[in-house]
Amino acid sequence: MSSDHDRTEAFRGARFTRSDLSGASFHDCDLSGVRITGAFLDGLSVSGLFGRLLVEDVDVTEYVAGELDRRHPERVPLRAMRTADEHRAAWALLERLWAQTLERAGRLPEAALHERVDGEWSFVETLRHLVCATDCWAGRMVMEKADPYHPLGLVPTDFETADAVAAGLDLDARPSYAEVLEVRAGRVALVRDLLDGLTDDDLDRVCEGSPWIGDPDRPRPVRDCLRVIMNEECEHRRFAERDLAVLARR
Repeated sequence: MSSDHDRTEAFRGARFTRSDLSGASFHDCDLSGVRITGAFLDGLSVSGLFGRLLVEDVDVTEYVAGELDRRHPERVPLRAMRTADEHRAAWALLERLWAQTLERAGRLPEAALHERVDGEWSFVETLRHLVCATDCWAGRMVMEKADPYHPLGLVPTDFETADAVAAGLDLDARPSYAEVLEVRAGRVALVRDLLDGLTDDDLDRVCEGSPWIGDPDRPRPVRDCLRVIMNEECEHRRFAERDLAVLARR
């Protein structure tokens, strides 16, 4: 019998022997230090933030990173950003790539854009999350707005519901694709305008506060905040393209 386990430490350090875990899924979990030995693995799919990854004692970490760079070359200039001009160029590249993704999404019926693939965010939910990410890292951190959050923004899955509601987010909202596109376009323009006036010295300015209201202060330079935004844009577009391909085949 399947069961759901949320926010539990019950299995920390657990040992599973001669057990059937086929079809199990782990989402937003800490799997650091997990060892799988003598197991039958077929169709195992892994994604997330990797440190060191060993398969049959072979370190495949660099191979995976290199293959991702080959498939998604936009990752390379994002890692190399140092100057204000490089940040502007990286954002312009992301805008062009997202324009292609939006064109692809536009060929699908709207219902498909609200559909989740393998439990991941729908395309509309992905755009809503990027609105929230921009509000947190550009609006609140870089621009130091006291209340930057749009009600249609979607927080990460590990956020407490009460905190999101307290910040003014409408978690029960079911906006249309057109509504979300309008809000999203405004946030893309906000980052573009922010970068247009950016200097190299601005990148080292320390932003006080925290990206999320009520959290302890986590001061960090502008360049770090911009890197978070661009990484979010890059990675979530990768996931969106993957899921749009699945939806197009249905």
